[in-house]
Amino acid sequence: MYIVHEEEGIGKMKGKKIVILFIISILIFIFCVWQNNDIVTSNYIYKTAKISDALNGYKIAQISDLHNKEFGKNNKNLLGILEEGEPDIIVITGDVVDDSRTDIEAALEFVKGAVEIAPVYYVTGNQEYWLSRDDWDKLMQGMEERGVTLLDNETVSIETENNESFYLIGLGDKSLSNNTLATLCAGLDPQKLQILLAHEPQYIEKYSKAGVDFVFAGHAHGGQFRLPFVGGFFAPDQGFFPKYTAGTYLINNTTMVVSRGLGNSKIPVRIFNRPDVAIVVLQKR
Repeated sequence: MYIVHEEEGIGKMKGKKIVILFIISILIFIFCVWQNNDIVTSNYIYKTAKISDALNGYKIAQISDLHNKEFGKNNKNLLGILEEGEPDIIVITGDVVDDSRTDIEAALEFVKGAVEIAPVYYVTGNQEYWLSRDDWDKLMQGMEERGVTLLDNETVSIETENNESFYLIGLGDKSLSNNTLATLCAGLDPQKLQILLAHEPQYIEKYSKAGVDFVFAGHAHGGQFRLPFVGGFFAPDQGFFPKYTAGTYLINNTTMVVSRGLGNSKIPVRIFNRPDVAIVVLQKR
């Protein structure tokens, strides 16, 4: 008769637990790597009576909160997704760099590739304002040299080949909470579509009060961890269980799309919150 000593049984149980914990750890690691590197394209249709047939189907791709992350060498994978989307223009709503691991050349390499796909328009995020003076100058000058249009509290009229147009308004991150936007919008034709680029979404009531029709925003990183039936867990400047983290929001006559963004900053991991490229198609109503 073979008798298993108690110590031997306990040893086998501990061994099994270690193996199970090791397998679980590997699976969690693989899941987190996939969650943080597999890009989702979020598609939206914005219906408006302020455009004619000439702008029907016009496509805008949004890049937000890249934070110097690279998806493939020189962001080849990200640029491939943009190219597949065939946008008419690309808008960047801030934080293309990260102040804690700043790589200006990587950011400029990305925008160089993006400009080859479609015209690129850019507004600052908080990370840009945290750069050193030298890095700030290098980034802004480098973007302009590569053909990016910087919209620092400025408005441009985007024209189509059929002489149809809409306003594209860029609000710098330091001007989100003051009266800059109201001043920019005061002289605009209210019958013409007004699209705003603003890094932070929590000022949507102020954006709506200024009269803009549509807003592209980011900054919230999708709430970092997205909880089933709850949504985002935490967002900068909104705190825990933030209101504006991802998708569409409507205040009065203003529609806002919030991108979940692409990179991470202080919190290095996303959960149930894959990197996001938003594509909005304008549709005549």
